[in-house]
Amino acid sequence: METLFSYWWLIIILIIIFSGLVTVTQGTVAVIIMFGKYRRILRPGLGFKIPLLEQIYKRVSIQNRSVELEFQAVTVDQANVYFKCMLLYSVQNENEETIKRVAFKFISEKDLMQALIRTVEGSIRAFVATKRQAEILLLRREIIEFVKEQIDRSLEDWGYHLQDLQVNDIRFDQQIMDSMSRVVASNNLKAAAENEGQALLITKTKGAEAEGNAIKIAAEAEREAARLRGQGVALFREEVAKGMSQAAEQMKQANLDTNVILFSMWTEAVKNFAEYGKGNMLFLDGSPSGMENTMKQIMGMVKQSSDKN
Repeated sequence: METLFSYWWLIIILIIIFSGLVTVTQGTVAVIIMFGKYRRILRPGLGFKIPLLEQIYKRVSIQNRSVELEFQAVTVDQANVYFKCMLLYSVQNENEETIKRVAFKFISEKDLMQALIRTVEGSIRAFVATKRQAEILLLRREIIEFVKEQIDRSLEDWGYHLQDLQVNDIRFDQQIMDSMSRVVASNNLKAAAENEGQALLITKTKGAEAEGNAIKIAAEAEREAARLRGQGVALFREEVAKGMSQAAEQMKQANLDTNVILFSMWTEAVKNFAEYGKGNMLFLDGSPSGMENTMKQIMGMVKQSSDKN
């Protein structure tokens, strides 16, 4: 019996010893208390606590945690703004003092979440209350920076650190959203009309410039052509005058009447009028007096040309 009793004592002692072994998983820290007072912390791995005296008060996770928030705020011009946010936070560090704050600041995780959510909501509402409805959509980054600055102070006292705050959605009442959509649409139409008008102005300007350049080029070309035509006509008349002078000189030397040349020119002109007129009607004075007047004019031109030479 004594031997059996000794075995029982040995078994009880072993059970008590093994009950003091504690396994702490990675990413958590165990807080040990004794007689209701903080004693120490156990880090990840296999640890030991005094059986029956020390107890695990809480296992504190040092991993990142996230929470989604949905709440309403009111702008200075009395517009309702609806926010949807995502909050990412974690224990500030693994130092013993930090773990003690995390373990003993709040009774439960539920109380921590309630305080955290109300703090974020209050910070955003305080910021939005100083801004107008038209400014809110443009101040997303400013809202985040303001909330981080405000909430980091509280979280530090609680042993936590704000990793990130994302404002995923900002909405207004449906009437305001519809009016904003109409404003955007009208602004787009206005911008499109201005762009079209600018494009039309550029097109018209370029067209006018091109037309002006074409007219300028055509005028220069016509002026050059007229100049060349004038030179050609002058050269032609000069050659004709020279030929007629030479012919008249030769006929004088041969004792012939020079009026034959003029008569020949007259008949040749009438022939060309008839041959190349292409149906155009020309009126010529075929009377002897008309022919005589024409001959005198031609002789005057020949004489004037001879005098110049």
